[in-house]
Amino acid sequence: MFRATFLPRIVTRALPTPRFAVSGVPKVSFTPIRFHGHVHKPKVGEELNVTFILKDGTQRKYEVCAGDSLLDIAQAHNLDMEGACGGSCACSTCHVIVDPEYYDALEEPDDDENDMLDLAYGLTETSRLGCQIKMSKDIDGIRVALPAMTRNVSSSDFE
Repeated sequence: MFRATFLPRIVTRALPTPRFAVSGVPKVSFTPIRFHGHVHKPKVGEELNVTFILKDGTQRKYEVCAGDSLLDIAQAHNLDMEGACGGSCACSTCHVIVDPEYYDALEEPDDDENDMLDLAYGLTETSRLGCQIKMSKDIDGIRVALPAMTRNVSSSDFE
């Protein structure tokens, strides 16, 4: 005779969680949107502030943790920042324009970031990639504007 617990084991084993995306098949995520972007609620007293200026001029202010990237923060709050490469500094779709008051407090962009910024639409003197800006006390209160457009240059554009 089968016990009642036997059936769930069969179903669990018959429907494993997919671990790899099959070529040509898009990945599907079943995690709630609030978990996208890998940001967590900051502890009391450790909050840092960031303000995003959207394309229409509205401002969104968020309390975030040290170490969170602007790309992760934007995606966690459903802002229009694509991040096509997943934050690996291989595209320019997370291009942001940093308020000049905070630009000098940031670390210098490396060669990879500069190469990707060269591809960004609407490049300015204070342009950076959101995936490369990690929140810290040095830039608490940073203000960044999302550009009017982004350019997603992928290998399919050259076929």
